[in-house]
Amino acid sequence: MHQHTRPSNKLRLVVLSGAGMSAESGLQTFRASDGLWEEHRVEDVATPEAWARDPELVLRFYNERRQGVLAAEPNAGHLALVELEKKFDVHIITQNIDNLHERAGSQQVLHLHGKIMESRSTADELLVYDNHGEDIQMGDTCELGSQLRPNIVWFGEAVPLMEQAAPIVAEADVVMVVGTSLVVYPAAGLVQYAPANAKIFVVDPGSPKINRPDVEVIAEKATLGIPRLVERLLRTLT
Repeated sequence: MHQHTRPSNKLRLVVLSGAGMSAESGLQTFRASDGLWEEHRVEDVATPEAWARDPELVLRFYNERRQGVLAAEPNAGHLALVELEKKFDVHIITQNIDNLHERAGSQQVLHLHGKIMESRSTADELLVYDNHGEDIQMGDTCELGSQLRPNIVWFGEAVPLMEQAAPIVAEADVVMVVGTSLVVYPAAGLVQYAPANAKIFVVDPGSPKINRPDVEVIAEKATLGIPRLVERLLRTLT
């Protein structure tokens, strides 16, 4: 089993980030309330059934999402999290498929729901390719000759990286939950892996409830709440 060794004397800080983080960079997010994502029903563009039924529509949808990511910029929240790496062993576990955390400069980012900038084989899910922001078209194939699909975990598919994420959270000294309502499972269960003595901060205007004793809620958007919290953590916890 992979051991997550930490740099000597640094506290481990784990960030769980969700759609609200990307929304402030102008990226549209899946909204459970109306079930629409960029005017599409999620069932029509983000499920294995959708892919089987109309792969061209699915590819077009994700090609548009990819172009949107390329046009977006990391926001003040993304940039503030990078500052934490000066003093903490920072691990970001994100539900987001964009690369804004990496473009901001974060070094350790785990994408639970996949990466929009990657494609993968439909014959072998271990064959994953960096598509450098290029569109995926029908007829684009892996080395086995199978059609490429976005390397995204669709609704109804397993989330394989949960097995890597849980041990990271289990060694956290501090957990920061940002831009997520914590209702999308299995990711929502991750915070429960945090040690009993871990300090947990939630930055979200919706003030999601976490059933843990030591939780502090900062009811602000990521771009406001994260920089303030980061400044405070750097001042008081290191």
